Amino acid sequence: MTPKTLALTLAGVLFVTPLWAQNNAALATSTPTESRAPSADAPYLALQQQWEQAKYNTPEAEREKALEALSNQAKAVMTEHPKDASTLIWSAIVLSSYAGEKGGLGALSLVKEAKVLLEQAIEVDPNALNGSAYTSLGSLYYQVPGWPVGFGDSDTAREMLDKALATAPDSIDANYFYGDFLLSEEDYAGAIEKFEKALQAAPRPGRELADSGRRQEIEMALAKARAEL
Repeated sequence: MTPKTLALTLAGVLFVTPLWAQNNAALATSTPTESRAPSADAPYLALQQQWEQAKYNTPEAEREKALEALSNQAKAVMTEHPKDASTLIWSAIVLSSYAGEKGGLGALSLVKEAKVLLEQAIEVDPNALNGSAYTSLGSLYYQVPGWPVGFGDSDTAREMLDKALATAPDSIDANYFYGDFLLSEEDYAGAIEKFEKALQAAPRPGRELADSGRRQEIEMALAKARAEL
């Protein structure tokens, strides 16, 4: 994998925001696909709802602060539900989204923490939220810089994204992030196929805001892929 970074020098504490942190459509913000609405008392539900507001309804200038507050809330929820895979997944999504807004040296430490949470979620229940941990983990592996700076690895990204699609082949997020990965690999025809599949996904109950935002991101990525052919 060729790291999609503009400049990155950890030793000098200089971190010019890489593409994965600049692109708000990316960085493990996969929003879990569910066939039905979650229980009203699901521990992760407040994180999900507030994340959607922070990502899609909060002005850009205020988004980092909102996600920082939400990341602190996520830690509190995890303390109460340390073995709930869905809570671990949503906490990871919040942390990686916060990293995308934050940039700087702290961003990489946040995505490393998100990676650990997703791995823990898979250990607890790999099928939680229709395998969303695989989608989020795969998106991290292709967007984060590789060794020696980070853990990015295109082969592992493909493996995780394959598992995500095997679990939820019609998922809007699994298809979108696979398409985005293929776009980064300059497989434009493959990316277009995945983006078109993502647009065919059924609406998610109670996820109208997230679905609308994601579809806008897919349309933009699809246009970019088509322009490269």
